[in-house]
Amino acid sequence: QVQLGESGGGLVQAGGSLRLSCAASGGTFTTAAMGWFRQAPGKEREFVASVRWNGGTLYYADSVKGRFTVSRDTAKNTVALQMNSLKPEDTAVYYCAAALRSRWIVRPTSTVEYDHWGQGTQVTVSS
Repeated sequence: QVQLGESGGGLVQAGGSLRLSCAASGGTFTTAAMGWFRQAPGKEREFVASVRWNGGTLYYADSVKGRFTVSRDTAKNTVALQMNSLKPEDTAVYYCAAALRSRWIVRPTSTVEYDHWGQGTQVTVSS
């Protein structure tokens, strides 16, 4: 059974940095994309960043462009999110997501395309 293991997160002051990592393990799978979503209290889960496994095309939400960087390691089946210049509005539970049932997905920014999710890690940015 495939599982996603997340690490990173925590508490940081505004302007600081954090790095999240996620690894897919267990079973046999084909990766189309991996990425990150976040959910703040009282809000819907929203897209943050993702990367296609074939070709490495990157996608970012407008709110994080220029501050966050998503990267992948295809050999290790891992995805990372480097978060710089963090703001209080970045506070949320961050979820790793993976599309592991095909080699291609149409909308790598949409939750509906991802079939595996991590347990979530809290990121809190204080002002």
